[in-house]
Amino acid sequence: MNTVTANELKTKGVSVVEARLKADEEVIISVRGQDRYVVMGVEKYAKLREYELIVALQEAKADVEAGRYTAETVAEHMKRVSDDV
Repeated sequence: MNTVTANELKTKGVSVVEARLKADEEVIISVRGQDRYVVMGVEKYAKLREYELIVALQEAKADVEAGRYTAETVAEHMKRVSDDV
């Protein structure tokens, strides 16, 4: 994976990221020698978000199948969550 330093980004601007994205799907931005951020194209980001939602749906379905849920009215739910706070 390509790495761009914060200083390079500051001096060369977004063009350095665009150039690196042509060679790789992600670019790491390092700040003071530490990898801090990942930049990617919006299409890849959207796909990753879609995968997150698919996993969340699968986890919710597994919870329902295993009985890990609570059936309650809105009022009961609000009381339960406010009691937890």
